[in-house]
Amino acid sequence: MSFPLSYRPHGDEVLERLRQFYEERSQEVVLARMDVPNQALAAFLKQHPPGRCDYPDPRERLGYWDAFLLERSPLRDDSIPCAALSEMDQGLFGGLLGGDVWFLSDERGFISSMVAPLLNDLTELDTLSFRTDSQWYQRYVNQLRVFVKGAKGKFGIAHLVVINGLNFVFELVGATKTYLNLDEHPDLIRRAIDLGFEINASLQDTYFEEVPLVEGGTCSFSYQWIPGRIIPESVDPFHMTSVDYFEKWGRAPMEKIYARFDGGVTHIHGNGRHLVEAVCSVKGLKGLLLLDDGDVPPAFEVLGELKKRTGNMPLICTVAFGDFHRALMGYDLIGGVMYKVTDVPDVDTANRCMDMVREYRA
Repeated sequence: MSFPLSYRPHGDEVLERLRQFYEERSQEVVLARMDVPNQALAAFLKQHPPGRCDYPDPRERLGYWDAFLLERSPLRDDSIPCAALSEMDQGLFGGLLGGDVWFLSDERGFISSMVAPLLNDLTELDTLSFRTDSQWYQRYVNQLRVFVKGAKGKFGIAHLVVINGLNFVFELVGATKTYLNLDEHPDLIRRAIDLGFEINASLQDTYFEEVPLVEGGTCSFSYQWIPGRIIPESVDPFHMTSVDYFEKWGRAPMEKIYARFDGGVTHIHGNGRHLVEAVCSVKGLKGLLLLDDGDVPPAFEVLGELKKRTGNMPLICTVAFGDFHRALMGYDLIGGVMYKVTDVPDVDTANRCMDMVREYRA
């Protein structure tokens, strides 16, 4: 039986490597997603320069992803082609509860959504209601169905972002009031977290009802493909706190929603690396994306030290092609890592490099 996504030739081989990475947690293999110049992305950026924009037509977005992923199909890297539901991030959650949603296009070809805080304070929590007949829920379901129909047999649909725990409270009252309420009104924080869980669980249930798994796994723009029904959680609110705050307020909501499905993945920004040991011990975590930002060295430059702290957790990090190629040729790559390689000159260069990546053993 052939691989179900035609935009990934030899997809069965890629899934086998991803299973080694996520299920077996092999520390010998290295994986790579190669980012090469893309004419579809260039055309999008010319038509939609980064900045505020209107709510996009889902059919137009589907057309962009189709063109972008088809152009990538000659690549023989470890990526699984999938369209991102980037429009349905913060704005979906805020819009469902009556917020004023606005949109931003960016240099990655994404159109994301944001919303201003919904409440003056958490004492207004009872004024909120979540309804599946709302405009935003219907937009969400419509986009899922448009994407699923248009992508069938060609590419997957990446999982929907989770805005849970303190991330959800941020949506309601903003970051500053959330942090203050942790000590001043912890009971209201818990009630808000409970509401967030119910909304997130419902939205994720809808995603998995509408979007078929690919060979028993979930597609992901950053993590490619993970076996089971996997959701992407965030620990961003704890980047500015101590580990103790994560243990008190972050671990339980994260583990609760992971247990609702088959686990999840998360990311850590540069200013959150003090959290890596705690986050890697979260039950149900399947993979960790290390982001580069803030006044810290890029993850690739300190990957050996980070690997010691994260154990056999599958890691994803970004690296420029020149640095990656030098490490590959010098047999200096760390195993158990998927490398997101940027600035690769062309497809032929990427594929020659991938021939060596597949043979590499750390």
